[in-house]
Amino acid sequence: MEKTEILRADILDILFENRNKDYGAYELRKQYGRRMTRAVLAMVLICGMAMMAGLFARKSDNKNQTLDVVTDVNLAKLKEPEPEPELPKPKPVEEQKIATEILTAPKITDDKDVKEEEVMKPVEDYENVKISNIKQDGADDIGIVTPPVEQGIKGIAAPVKQEPDYDVIFTTVEIAASFPGGIGEWRRFLERQLNAELPAENGAPPGVYTVVVSFIVNKLGQVSDVRAETDPGYGTKEEAVRVIQKGPNWIPAEQNGHKVIYRHKQSITFRVE
Repeated sequence: MEKTEILRADILDILFENRNKDYGAYELRKQYGRRMTRAVLAMVLICGMAMMAGLFARKSDNKNQTLDVVTDVNLAKLKEPEPEPELPKPKPVEEQKIATEILTAPKITDDKDVKEEEVMKPVEDYENVKISNIKQDGADDIGIVTPPVEQGIKGIAAPVKQEPDYDVIFTTVEIAASFPGGIGEWRRFLERQLNAELPAENGAPPGVYTVVVSFIVNKLGQVSDVRAETDPGYGTKEEAVRVIQKGPNWIPAEQNGHKVIYRHKQSITFRVE
């Protein structure tokens, strides 16, 4: 392309100088502006049609709306319903008592020792009465079975369920006391506070030295009464007790949903390489 032609030529002609313009890229870039103009016009047309459709729909909805007429009601003009007449209450039915008689078991004794109520009556006196453990006046027995009257029979009370005492020291609970933060925080606490080199400094040979420490955790998580259950020696017992006493409060144990006083056991291990 000559120098004079470069000033008048399009940027695409310069880019595609000595290249194949029939491949497609040249035509796409050449018509890019025209395509963008058409796309923008089409979008504006579609949006305008959508807005016009919304306006027409809103006008048609306004035409179809109905006016609700509210009428004031004067409550003073309404008559109160007359109260229903009360029905007469039924008279309680009195329980009819049936005559009962005590059947005296035959017993051989002296006449002077016989009481009046223990005297056996003739068989005719038991025909129209019920046999019971008490004597009662009433109507003649017509064959209806009635239970005997209980006298002086005491009921057996159900055993009272005693609430467990939650102020004692527990050694077995549903949820044991634990170090705040779990095992990871307990390990980090020992790494910061425990003098792990103490056994080696006291001449302990290589090996593992475990101290079992027991202590009380009260309902508030406070630690007290720290004891060493085992003592491998070389100062490990004293160091384990010191660390527990210096440590923070623990999470208290629980039994039946209640926080309780608990004696907890915890192992502390020293390793000498």
